[in-house]
Amino acid sequence: MSLAGKTILMSGGSRGIGLAIALRAAADGANIALLAKTDTPHPKLEGTVHTAAEQIRAVGGQALPIVGDVRSDDDITEAVLKTAGEFGGIDVVVNNASVIDLSTSLDLAAKKYDLMQDVNVRGTFMLSRAAVPVLRESANPHILSLSPPLNLSPRWLGAHTGYTMAKYGMTMATLGLAAEFADAGIAANTLWPRTTIATAAVQFALGGDRMMKVSRTPEIYADAAYAVVTAPSAQRTGRTLIVEDVLEEAGVTDFSGYAAVPGTPDDALFPDIFLD
Repeated sequence: MSLAGKTILMSGGSRGIGLAIALRAAADGANIALLAKTDTPHPKLEGTVHTAAEQIRAVGGQALPIVGDVRSDDDITEAVLKTAGEFGGIDVVVNNASVIDLSTSLDLAAKKYDLMQDVNVRGTFMLSRAAVPVLRESANPHILSLSPPLNLSPRWLGAHTGYTMAKYGMTMATLGLAAEFADAGIAANTLWPRTTIATAAVQFALGGDRMMKVSRTPEIYADAAYAVVTAPSAQRTGRTLIVEDVLEEAGVTDFSGYAAVPGTPDDALFPDIFLD
């Protein structure tokens, strides 16, 4: 199944994994609406919602950049209405926007805790919920959240409790929506990689240039996301999917081309958090 003519509404997407997913869909000729805050260039991070839209158009997709905040109910409503009005519907919602802070509980600022809850958990729930009435009209509706399986090992629960709750909250919201709207045929799944991905979040929040060199490129996430949202929605829902497993099911046997540093063996790559 192709995404040609299909419409994706994504939170974030100015750079990194979200942009890679958007570009993969745009190569089919998909319509991509991006709800993102980055209206002007960030002093340290590349890309804005406008430059992302330019890249989407350059590879063959249609783009609708929407400057807004997934924490705002008004911005969410406007994004859904604008997307449906511009493209005639919504087929896929990608909950990509996320805030990361790996501070321990005693070191985590209250404002940062609130921000992670508002963007990661509330944003995922509210954007998905707002889109449901439009998704019901799609022939193959999907909700995809970029969040991990619910691993209750103390290793992860106790490592960075604030962030863990925020990411698990994304997953729980998604699994709840999958159960609630199963009869409507709306698939809702999460997707998470086995290794770290070479993005600004990894560089600035996890391990700098050293970790970037032992990560995979965002394109591996994009290819797996593409495989998920092009499959029939009735085929797979309510799942916490792993990037590499999805690609293996799709017939991919060689992941070497996804290494951020060509030639890096798979066993030298850094494992992502939340997976044992």
